[in-house]
Amino acid sequence: MTDFKTDSLSVVVEREFRHAPEKIWRALTQPELIAEWLMDNAFVPDIGHRFTLSADWGRVECEVQVVEPARRLAYSWDAGPLRSLVTWTLTPSGAGTLLRMEQTGFRRDQPQYYGGAKMGWPRYFDSLEAVLDRAV
Repeated sequence: MTDFKTDSLSVVVEREFRHAPEKIWRALTQPELIAEWLMDNAFVPDIGHRFTLSADWGRVECEVQVVEPARRLAYSWDAGPLRSLVTWTLTPSGAGTLLRMEQTGFRRDQPQYYGGAKMGWPRYFDSLEAVLDRAV
């Protein structure tokens, strides 16, 4: 049995947004909004739904694992040899919503994927914030 905590790495990004959890949820689950801040997709917030995220650099195969509207969303994130899980947690706060993204499952022999996620997710959060600022 593999000890997940010692044999893998995680990337965590947290940011306070001035928007309500319901608005952030829409940006995390509506395909046209996801395409604006993350990648092209055919996302449906149904457990077991398989979808592909695609960009000019490649594709990510995903499957929805958890759907708790305006609270928590999780999906697998499989890109080549990387098999990981992305979990979004939305927590209401005085200023709006604390959004937490955790991507787990980076093997220690996958430094390129781990490094890419550490650099990439904060940029995706910047793009998400821009979408939230202009979306209804």
